[in-house]
Amino acid sequence: MVLGSVFAPDLVKLDLESEDKDEVFEELIELYISSNPSASRSAILSALKNREQKLSTGIKPGVALPHAQTDQVSGVRGIIGISRRGIDYEALDGKPVHVIFLLLSSPDGCALHLRALKRLSLLLDDPDFFQSVVGQKDAGGVYDTICKFEDILATSM
Repeated sequence: MVLGSVFAPDLVKLDLESEDKDEVFEELIELYISSNPSASRSAILSALKNREQKLSTGIKPGVALPHAQTDQVSGVRGIIGISRRGIDYEALDGKPVHVIFLLLSSPDGCALHLRALKRLSLLLDDPDFFQSVVGQKDAGGVYDTICKFEDILATSM
């Protein structure tokens, strides 16, 4: 299970307070730093902003997949944020983003990073996945939903 190993309930934040992309990066990085205090907040933020300057990662309706490579993580770690109001993310479709799947990978985690992006992309092609994630009431429910849909995807491949 790729996504089940990348994401964890303790790195899911429901009811994001952020109103724009820069704020949401800060909010989600803060969540990561709270459980990984030795990581450099500024180094992670810089890596994310550098990647985002190339092209917006708000690529699916209501969803953003920001991602970056940094030596501040080991392997690949995922952080999820959900905004009921929506975030001005400068998405390709110009609409607000409600779910952010942020991926951080170490320089040697490239293969798993790409596999996780591919799996997320496939899951996001299923409109039931987005609705199920947004409808969850707690972090454990979001994580369980990801695992459930990834299992369904794996059996259909």
